[in-house]
Parts: sequence; C-alpha cells; structure tokens
Amino acid sequence: MTLLAFHNTERPTGPHRADPAPEQAGRTSPPDPPSGPAATPTAAAEAATAAAPAAQDQRAEDAAGPEEALARELTRLLFDQDGDRERVHAPWRRLIARDAFRHRPGLTPGQRAEQSYTWLRLVNDTLDDPVSLATDPALLTALHEWAAIVDGGGGLTTVASIHYNLFLGSILDHADHASRDLGEYTSLRRIGTFLCTELDHGNDATALETTARHDPATGGFVLHTPHPGAAKFMPNTSALGGPKAAVVAARLLVDDRDHGIFLFLTPLTDRDGPLPHVTVEPLPLRPNAPVDHCLTSFDHLPLPGRALLQGEHGSLGADGVFASSLGNRRKRFLTSIARVTAGKLCMSAAAVGASRAALAIAVRYGDQRHVSGPRPGQRIPVNAHRTHHGRLLQAVATTYAMTLLHRSLTAAWARHTPDDRDRLERLIALAKAWTTWQARTIALEARERCGAQGLLPANHLAGFPEYIEGTITAEGDNLLISTKAAAELLHQPPATPVADQGPAHLTQPRFLRNLLAHTEHAFHAQARRALRSGPAHDPQGRWNTASGPALQRAQVHTALQAADALLTALARTADEPVHGVLSELTALFLLGQLAPHTGLLLADGHIAAHHVHEFPTAVDDLTHRLQPRLATLTRAFDHPSEYLDALPLLQGDAGPHGGS
Repeated sequence: MTLLAFHNTERPTGPHRADPAPEQAGRTSPPDPPSGPAATPTAAAEAATAAAPAAQDQRAEDAAGPEEALARELTRLLFDQDGDRERVHAPWRRLIARDAFRHRPGLTPGQRAEQSYTWLRLVNDTLDDPVSLATDPALLTALHEWAAIVDGGGGLTTVASIHYNLFLGSILDHADHASRDLGEYTSLRRIGTFLCTELDHGNDATALETTARHDPATGGFVLHTPHPGAAKFMPNTSALGGPKAAVVAARLLVDDRDHGIFLFLTPLTDRDGPLPHVTVEPLPLRPNAPVDHCLTSFDHLPLPGRALLQGEHGSLGADGVFASSLGNRRKRFLTSIARVTAGKLCMSAAAVGASRAALAIAVRYGDQRHVSGPRPGQRIPVNAHRTHHGRLLQAVATTYAMTLLHRSLTAAWARHTPDDRDRLERLIALAKAWTTWQARTIALEARERCGAQGLLPANHLAGFPEYIEGTITAEGDNLLISTKAAAELLHQPPATPVADQGPAHLTQPRFLRNLLAHTEHAFHAQARRALRSGPAHDPQGRWNTASGPALQRAQVHTALQAADALLTALARTADEPVHGVLSELTALFLLGQLAPHTGLLLADGHIAAHHVHEFPTAVDDLTHRLQPRLATLTRAFDHPSEYLDALPLLQGDAGPHGGS
C-alpha cells in the first residue's frame, strides 16, 4: 500500500515557477544560487564558482570516506572535461531538482503534452539569451542529458530539442539571421517547430514534394502541399502550448525551375488554432513521449520574401534571380538542414542521460530490495546475486563509454573546421546510432531488474525505453545513417593498431583495445573483398554483398572510439584508486565488445585458444572486483537527491520490505 499512498498524497505542481527544493543532507554539490526570472546558466555558474572553493574546503574538512572521494573524481571525469561543469551541467541539474519537474499522477495524455510546454517555459525562464543556448553545443546537449530523465523522458526533451536546436538553430545557421527579429521565439511568445519529413518521404528527404513557388508579383512565395503524401509528418504543430511557427523544408520553384530544397520561416497557429491555408491533423499521442505530433499541410499559403532562409548555398535577389555557391541541389539541401548534425549529438545526449538515470535507479533499488538468502531467515540485497549485478555492471561500463564518447565528439564539433567537418559528421552519425541502440538495451535491462515496480509510470523506468525508441528514429534512422557511414568508411582504411605494450592479458585495457582494432581491420578487409567480388555491372548487388561486413566494421569503429575516450579519461586522473577502478571498467567494456568476435580473432592469430576459454573467467573476475563499487559508480552520475528520492520504488519502506 505504500506506493498507492504515495500516489494519493503526491503534491500536484502547476505551471508556476517553483523554487528549488532544499538541499538534502550529504550532497556534495555547491548550493543553489537564488533563483528568479533573470536566473541564467551563466549567472548560476558565477554563483556556483564563487561558492566552489568554500565547498571544496568543507569537503576536505569533512574527510568523507574513500568511496565518496572515488565518486567525486569519477564525476569530475564524466562531467568536467573542459573545466566547465558548473557552466554546462549545473544549471540543468539544479533545474530538474525542482518540485515542478516531479511526476504528477492522474493526468490525461493531453494534459501531459501540455505539461511538456509548461516545462519548456521553465527552461526558457532560466535563460537570459536563448540564442546562446542554440549556438553552444556543450550547453545544448547537456540540456538534453538532464531533460531526458524528467518523468521518464520524452515530452520536455522533444519540444526543447525542436525549439532550440532545429528551429532556432536552423535560423541562426543561415547568413541572414542577423537581420531578423527573433524576440517572439526567444521569449516563447511563439514556439518553434521543424517541418521536414513527409508522409511519403522519410529517409529519402531529398525527394520532398512540398513546394514554395516564387511569386514575381509580390516577391514572396506560395507554400503548397501538392497531395496528401506530401503532408509534413510528426511535427508538433497544434495550438497546444501557445502560438507556433516553423521552418518548413520545401522545394524552391522559380519560373518553373527547381532549385532544390530550402527552409522557409512560416507562421502556423495563433491561440485560436491553425492560420488560414494551414491544416493540422493531430496524430495519436505516444504515452511516454507526450507531444502533440501532427500531420500538417498547406493550401497555397502566401509567404513574404523574407520567409526564405538564405545563405551562400542559395539566395534569391529582388529581381528574382537565384544565386548559389553550390551547383548541386543535394548539397544545398544538406546545407539547409545542417542543424541535423547537432540534433544527432542531442539525441545521443538524451540517450546517455536516460541510461545513467535508469542505472542509478536500478542499482539503488537492487541495494534496497531484499530477498531470501541461502540460510533460513536470512535476507540479502538482490544486488548480491551475480546474475543481477553482473548485468548492471556491464551496462554501467557501457554507459561510461557512451558518456565519454559523447563528450569527446561534442567538444570536437564545437571547434570543428571545414576540413574535418565530413569526418566528424560521420563519427557523430555513427555515435548517435551506436549510443541510442546501446541505451535501449540498457534501459530495458534496468527496467527488468526492478520487476513490476519498474513498470509503474511514477518510477520512470517504463518510460525510458519508449522515449529512446524515438531517438533511434529522430535525426536520421539509425540503420540508414549507419549504412551511409559504413559505405563512406570503405574508402577510409582503419588506422594500424599500435604495437602491443605489456602482457597479452584479458584484463589489460590496451591489449583489449588493440584486439578491437584488429577486429575493425578484419571487417574492413572482408567488406572490400566482397565489394570487389560482387556481381559486375550491378552496383546495388555489389553493395548488398559488402554491406554486412561494412556495417560490422562501422559498429566496431564506433566502439573503438568509445574505448579511446575511456582510455583518455584514464590518462586524466592521477588518483590511484580511481585509475584502478576505471581501468577495470574499461576492460569490462572491451570484453563485452570483443566477445562476439573471438572466433575471428582466433582465426586471424590475434589470440590463442586459451584466450577464448578465458573470456568468461576474465569477465567474472572483473565483475567480482567491481561489484563492491557498483553503487559508487552510479552515484558518480550525480543525480540530484530530489530527483531520486521522489521515486516511489526508492522510498525507504518500499525497499527492504519490498513495498507494494
């Protein structure tokens, strides 16, 4: 009855701005600065920075135990790579600790969708300059990491990603943005959305059929949906949440000449509903992604000339003459929707955040949930069982790798140049696919480890997998973007593995990393041979022959980048206990990645037969050594106590006694 009582007494929260909840005892983060309408990530960072030295001194004086010190250093490695943890992560961590972001039982699907926009406004209230958020990859992706854990993910993350990244970001990426007044969008007087995908055109977006025909009489355009299959599919275009506008991907027609697909800034709704010439048909609400997805179409909607987002890739003069630095229509389109690359980073961030939260919940529950022990009358935590904690530890190792890979790619994207853009876009696409696929497996595992309580919405775990399904499809379907990247990698031979240093032992991260590099080489060679030996004069047939090993190579290539991110983190700490734990975690991650490929490595002579037999023992030994640190490893994920303590399955009397 404990859980039912929790539901019945849970205090509802409304759309007002809530003050941060009081700090809980034992928390190691700096205290929150005073909150108010003008609070910003920058202001929060300044207040936190001022408090940091005193907080550090206090922690030293408190002489917390070695596990707390271990957790703090792991937190630093995960969240403070560039020394900007307070600027990038602390504002969002503090925000989601507020009561306003706790689960509210009994809401209808429509009310949950409305709540997503209420939360979006709370996010916007923390910002002095939303434009800076849209142009800062680290701050933007960090928002996704923390927003994705609110109420099981979904609603807030989706509307925030669309508004700040795809809508505002797309406008800011075009050269003419400086002359636009963005005030109604940065204040959320009008919420932004993004209309690209059509009912008949998802992954083949270059075939979009929505048209924007230039009208020489007015200098503007006429936006039109030529048939039902060209309706824009899935954008959040209803009047829910307030008036909305969109950037709409449409085919620019000038004097019946098709210049390719560009973006057009288009008002959609006011407070009374769709504007004239705009039709919005609601789609069914997804329970764990409560957003107003719709089908949207246009019936000869007149737009002013300023609606076209212009840049060097394409512009239209007052005389109606089109100019472009790119002669290829596909390149113009890819330039117009370039914000999708940042979107892939955002999807990875959300999946990483959801994975960390799911594991933190499952591990803490496994420590609290007691079951019958081997002796009569004995009660032991369910985490004492290797069959239970072994799965969680493997997931924790993968989540550390996912987090650090995401950090490295976000930092690289923030400073990329035209020379390395193509390479980084490929890596970001592969990382998005690999990370979101891994996150789905991790979220499902965490939910299952919490049994029936993991199915209840108030405990969040049931929502994470369904939300992650959305990240798998958003910003490019995983299989499609992986296939494209795999084809490109066929022309990029893998780097030669470095010479083995030290003993060939299955708990040595460097040795295991080199085995993974040899695996990538093997799949690359297989794909190249298949491509050469495929059916002549049949490009599709040749690719079909090579695609299997090419995709395997791409997946291993991504896992190798994650392993290198772990090894880089190892090099960033001089703390011996932390180095030892992280080294063992890295080895456990690599063993998990290598296990499916031991036959290939044995056949190519990179390991001996005894190594194959030793794989299970090595995994078990590492798991045995890491098991006492399982709670510490997830405590390093640094979730606010207000977030975890509010979950019914983590209430004190719902743990040891198996509350119902």
